[in-house]
Amino acid sequence: MEFFNPYLYNPSNPELWVAAGLFLFFGICVLVGVPKLVAGQLDAKAAKIQSELDEAARLRAEAEAMLAQIRAEKAEAEAQAAEMLAAAEADARLMEVEAKAKLEETLARRQALAERRIAQAEAQATAEVKTAAADLAARAAEQILAARLAGQKTDPLLDAAIAQISTRLN
Repeated sequence: MEFFNPYLYNPSNPELWVAAGLFLFFGICVLVGVPKLVAGQLDAKAAKIQSELDEAARLRAEAEAMLAQIRAEKAEAEAQAAEMLAAAEADARLMEVEAKAKLEETLARRQALAERRIAQAEAQATAEVKTAAADLAARAAEQILAARLAGQKTDPLLDAAIAQISTRLN
């Protein structure tokens, strides 16, 4: 495509009118002051960014000062913690001796209490087993007697078993 092509400068060529419209548009934009508006907006944005950068620098300086203060407080707290730990270890040794004595005394009391409870539990369990066996035997005897009365038959083996149960329960 040549720059001085006669077809390009022909009024019936749409590309000529597009180029003319484009130049006219840019001319109007320059006359209205669009570049100044854009430059003003860019300057305002740059000023805002600069103020944000200044604020960030100020905040960073404050944060660094706080960090230095926190580090100093941490060192002081660590020293206090070491002192407290030493005092706590000494107290712990004393408490350990006292606790051992109390523990031995408590264990002796609990062992005696446990032995008493075990003896009571054994006695109670024995009584419960005897009661359950007596109830079972009574129910069995009742059923056998009811069956006998219903059938009016006697069974010598059952009579002997019932007699043995009554001697064993007492």
